[in-house]
Amino acid sequence: MRRLVATVTVGTALLAGCSPSAKSGDELQVSDSVTAAGPAISPATSHPAGTVVPVGANVTGIVADPRSRLLTLATDKASVLLVSMDTPGAEPRTVPLPGPATALTVTPTGVLASVGSARQIVAIALPAGSVSSVPVDGAPAGTSQDGDQTLVTLSDQKAIDVVRDSRAQRRISGGLYSADQVLTVGSNAVVLDRQRTALFDVNVNEGRIGAGQRAGKGATNATTDRYGRVLVTDTRGGGLLAFSTGPVILKQNYPVPGAPYGIAYDPKRDLAWVTLTERNEVVGYYVAGGEPAERYRFPTVVQPNSVTVDPDSGRVFVASATGGGVQVMQL
Repeated sequence: MRRLVATVTVGTALLAGCSPSAKSGDELQVSDSVTAAGPAISPATSHPAGTVVPVGANVTGIVADPRSRLLTLATDKASVLLVSMDTPGAEPRTVPLPGPATALTVTPTGVLASVGSARQIVAIALPAGSVSSVPVDGAPAGTSQDGDQTLVTLSDQKAIDVVRDSRAQRRISGGLYSADQVLTVGSNAVVLDRQRTALFDVNVNEGRIGAGQRAGKGATNATTDRYGRVLVTDTRGGGLLAFSTGPVILKQNYPVPGAPYGIAYDPKRDLAWVTLTERNEVVGYYVAGGEPAERYRFPTVVQPNSVTVDPDSGRVFVASATGGGVQVMQL
């Protein structure tokens, strides 16, 4: 069995308010080359498991909304596609946007689409598909709900805006090279900085960036689990990382060869689904124990950059970023 390669204690590599320079004095900076990691280029052919549904687009992100029984697919076009989770082969609905969606976040009423090129957050009500927009002062990279307010990462501002009632109430910045993905875990919030490949606490009430910890050699995507942890894919380092929050502390660094990239979590089965873009595979890891344990491994569509899961049925959906469609797998 593969073992954990690192368990980090409280005092390891915790810094607060570090200067955003790429010099060697920054313990969180992996190298002098400040470049965000991205998905590996996949093999050109694959033999995906399950069923593949053509959608006629390159899919850049996918989320499942169990309440409406709809998948929302971000594409490289100025629109999202709405696909039935129960009958995915049915004709998708197209919802126009002011630009391509940078990221998607499920909310209690639908989905928030971050549209960086238009400097807007677009709320898509589901199942109706109606939209309403909120302008932001920057290029939104992602969002997270925090009670009655929305946290919005602004990639060009290296900051997080706190939005309530369709207006930015405050801006939180300091010590970030890039603000790429924000997540809320109970009363805590964290931000993933891909350029610095680090995860930082965010004190929303005080309006400041807190302690940070390195997230492998090239962190790319993150999600949360029901144990209050943040699960992160380390694409360059080939690992699945687990952090506690308040403060951010690295608890697990499990080896995952194959350039792990997309990630989704099934709270009913405690499975973290991780796509391996270097191998055209998706792996389901049971994460309720002392270390991740592989339970499932399936071949996927080409360039499986994004994955989501229906917690009700356990059905897994993997999307191709190169036009290969959406793959549906029933456990």
